[in-house]
Amino acid sequence: MRRLPNFYLLRAFEAAARLESFSQAARELSVTPSAVSHQIKELEAYFECALFERLNRRVELTTEGRQLRDRLAPVLDDLEEACHSIGKATRVQALAIHCAPSFAVKWLGPRLPEFLAAHPGITIRLSTGAERFDLLERTDVDAFIAYGDAPRQAGIAVEALGTERIVPLCSPALVSSPPNPLADLKRLTLIESQLSPVKWSDWFALNRIRFRPRPGLSFDRAALALSAAVDGMGVALESATLAEVELEDGRLIDLGGEAYRPFERTIHHLCYREVDRNRAGLKAFTGWLHRALNTRRAGSS
Repeated sequence: MRRLPNFYLLRAFEAAARLESFSQAARELSVTPSAVSHQIKELEAYFECALFERLNRRVELTTEGRQLRDRLAPVLDDLEEACHSIGKATRVQALAIHCAPSFAVKWLGPRLPEFLAAHPGITIRLSTGAERFDLLERTDVDAFIAYGDAPRQAGIAVEALGTERIVPLCSPALVSSPPNPLADLKRLTLIESQLSPVKWSDWFALNRIRFRPRPGLSFDRAALALSAAVDGMGVALESATLAEVELEDGRLIDLGGEAYRPFERTIHHLCYREVDRNRAGLKAFTGWLHRALNTRRAGSS
């Protein structure tokens, strides 16, 4: 007979150690913070040593606590993978992805058939929205692709989805002949995305061009800004990644070309729960996502 403490005590300890919080561990385990505290005390009594230092509004692992965490985490990872692997060869896995709207419409959605063809045993449930939410509470969502600065939260893994080139994009019908990008920028309507972390003033400053604010167009979605540019309404400052299809088929061109520097910035991040890191379906999706983005950027550089 194995001499082990109760599994529920170990599970409570692992969650509290990983999240560095009894209250967050309680939310993840769907119990009260008091229950987690009592389970930790019971485990400390079993080991006859303190596993946490209780500080003001936070907890820290003791030396013994860190030793237990480091030995316990891989064991639970292996146990979780073993449970997920049972019957996974014949079981359809559902993966719920919540995504920033423009990335979903302009990039992810059109390429999902590639992923599904490579992973026929996985069903993707895609939803969109610009709001941020707590993945430790929204257990109906497996991962979300966030727009803007990376969210930071204990227990949540955040992976940057590469550097994107932010460039002036317009319909080729609007370009002067012979080409004169600076003159075109001065006469064309400037289109911005309201949520974009990069503004026209940033791009002009990067290229040392004097910028005088003037009336323009502003949209609350990058996809709308790109559609306006395709329709000839002006020049949009947007991600070349989101405009990949329009650049390839010639409906949009990079007005800056080689004459001006692109503004490069990481603006999309993939977020998921740390505890789900080794889930087969999630690993397949994250690996494919990074490969697809890196392959296309390498091909366009």
